[in-house]
Amino acid sequence: MSDIYVMQRANGDVFALDDHGGFRVPLFNSSSDGFLARLRNFGMLLFKPVQLDASLLEQLVPSSTAAEVDFLLVSDPLINLNRGRLVQPAQLAVLMESRIKLKPGSANTTGGEPSYD
Repeated sequence: MSDIYVMQRANGDVFALDDHGGFRVPLFNSSSDGFLARLRNFGMLLFKPVQLDASLLEQLVPSSTAAEVDFLLVSDPLINLNRGRLVQPAQLAVLMESRIKLKPGSANTTGGEPSYD
């Protein structure tokens, strides 16, 4: 699975849509999708795409308010953000845990290209 991005301001606030007292956070498949959505939605002009990681997810979904935050996976950033696919916080956590990241050069401490002998 590719990385997931949310829109965040410099002060750390994450862009969310109001949903009758709850919040819906749009998720994007790439940073360029986030930038495209920002062009179309005036309220996002002060936000930039940042990769969603476990610590940011934990800040967005404290255990006491898990039912008040939903996530919308936006497949087309040029459409209405409310038309994204609903992803529950628990599903998102599972998706994030299933990602495998390789660290190139971790075995090579010289900083050069890794050798594959």
